[in-house]
Amino acid sequence: MKFFQKEIKLKARSRGFHIVTDEIEKHLQELQEINAGILQVFIKHTSAGITINENADPTVLEDFESHFNEMVPENMPYYKHTQEGPDDMPAHIKASLLGNSLQIPVTRGKLNLGTWQGIYLAEHRNNGGARKLVLSLYGV
Repeated sequence: MKFFQKEIKLKARSRGFHIVTDEIEKHLQELQEINAGILQVFIKHTSAGITINENADPTVLEDFESHFNEMVPENMPYYKHTQEGPDDMPAHIKASLLGNSLQIPVTRGKLNLGTWQGIYLAEHRNNGGARKLVLSLYGV
């Protein structure tokens, strides 16, 4: 059994949903050493999330952002946590809806994602900055 773990910093992105599969894979030269295993991806933030979804049609990314903004709007009168700006509390809620970690199978040195699947960073803040991920890769 082999085990690798590293923390990476994704480049800063604008608010919205972004495919980050290639950026993650660039940091994981060790993937080639795993014949069968798992990659766990953990985001170290409470106002951004991570998920897997369609990687072919960019309008899916736009529709996710539109839907999340309708589902969890800014400036709601019942929000009490408002000192960090109108996008902050909704960002926490959106991040909790998506979650903070993924497990992806690794097969023959590659992420075993479906044909149309990619790893999304969901940036819920207007100015979220560079986001940190912990990548834990293990297998044989």
